[in-house]
Amino acid sequence: MARYFIEVGYEGTSFCGFQIQDGQETVQSVVTAAFQMALKETCALTGSSRTDAGVHAKQNFFHFDTDIVLTPKHIYSINSILPPTVVVNGIYAVAPEAHARFDATKRSYIYKLHTFKDPFLEGRSWFYPFPVNHQLLNEAANALLDYTDFESFSKKNTTVNTFECHITKAF
Repeated sequence: MARYFIEVGYEGTSFCGFQIQDGQETVQSVVTAAFQMALKETCALTGSSRTDAGVHAKQNFFHFDTDIVLTPKHIYSINSILPPTVVVNGIYAVAPEAHARFDATKRSYIYKLHTFKDPFLEGRSWFYPFPVNHQLLNEAANALLDYTDFESFSKKNTTVNTFECHITKAF
């Protein structure tokens, strides 16, 4: 059986997050359904991370195992099944022990704000119609570089083994 990484992007406004949740439409639930329909087999996708409801991603990953040799035609077929807010950008054969979550070497997050009303930024940037002190914002962001333990940002009773995070850039 071969293992594949699936690279996806999504506009998350209508989703209840990335990972499957009972009775909720998530990115993982629609990608799983599309893969199962296209491949005509049950697919157990493992995600690289979680995102909250309404969060967008240019790039996120799943992995799964199959005996089917996947080709670019499969990407086309799966994308034709997916809603317009989700895209499979690539499918990559990887080593059998490769893991989408535990083999990730870095993650990037972008938070934006805008100071003028713009309907095209709705859902992609926070509207803050007041003067912004960029120097103070950059000083606050740089303070994050001094910390590596982010347990206080974690949910209670998690299965995570470490809360260590090494932030390399914040501005």
